Amino acid sequence: MKIKKKEFNIFSLSFLDIISCGFGAVVLLVLISNPKQNTDQSQVNQVENLLSQVITLNTQIGDLEQEIDQQKKQNDQQLAESSDLENASQTLSQGLGQKEREEKTLVSDLDGLALVQSTLQTTTIKPATNTTRDEEVGGIPVDSDYVIFVIDTSGSMLAIWDRVSREILNVLKIHPQVKGFQILNDQGKSLISGYNGRWIPDAPFRRKSVMKAFSNWRSASNSSPVEGIKTALRQYKKPGQSIAIYVFGDDYTGTSYDHAIADITRMNARQKNGQRLAKIHAVGFISPSTTGRFAILMRELTKKNGGTFLALPINSN
Repeated sequence: MKIKKKEFNIFSLSFLDIISCGFGAVVLLVLISNPKQNTDQSQVNQVENLLSQVITLNTQIGDLEQEIDQQKKQNDQQLAESSDLENASQTLSQGLGQKEREEKTLVSDLDGLALVQSTLQTTTIKPATNTTRDEEVGGIPVDSDYVIFVIDTSGSMLAIWDRVSREILNVLKIHPQVKGFQILNDQGKSLISGYNGRWIPDAPFRRKSVMKAFSNWRSASNSSPVEGIKTALRQYKKPGQSIAIYVFGDDYTGTSYDHAIADITRMNARQKNGQRLAKIHAVGFISPSTTGRFAILMRELTKKNGGTFLALPINSN
């Protein structure tokens, strides 16, 4: 029996499947390949340059924003300083106006002080030359048994402390029969704390020891004798005692004359015999730098309280 040979067909279904798959793979490779891989190099360089410029501009923008913030802060500070200067200018203008008014008042006050100086500048407190009590020495009544000194302890007075010490001794000498004395500063603080509120018995040896302590005395002061005078009247006045208060100073820093004079005069009330509790005297140490306010206050205060005001040039002996 003759065997038939099977015919072989290359275009069978399996062959076509293989060909189709291969063709699809080629198409897929074409599709997923980089279509710009052949882009011109000059375009790439141009893009890189643009990107670099963008980065540079962003950096510059950041720097400019910082400068703007700093400038705003400087402007705010300058506005604040300008406001402070404007306020200071207004305050200064008000101060100048006040000073002008004070200057006008001072000119008027100095006119009165010039009259006092012209009549009293050659007057000084002289010690008594006899042991008999004088009714009046140098215009100052010396009939008091107790003497209180109210001393301005400010720097200007400390500069002439030796002169002040001599005048204290002179006052004590013109009161030869003083039973007791006291020394207060312008704030009412006593020189010898152990005698606060009490009289220091008068004796030559005690005067010497007290004046030794006085030579080294340094005490806070506001250059206003009002507080010291009030303390003297409040702590040491006693009906029936003859008291003299001597106020030593060169300036007055208080704001009012009338109020201070009225308060002190009211405290220094008259007794049944018509006399005030204390005679208030004052010694003004006059120099070119003094304002005249102390003289104005004490001239009127001593007049109302049975005392005498003396103006002593500080360069006199």
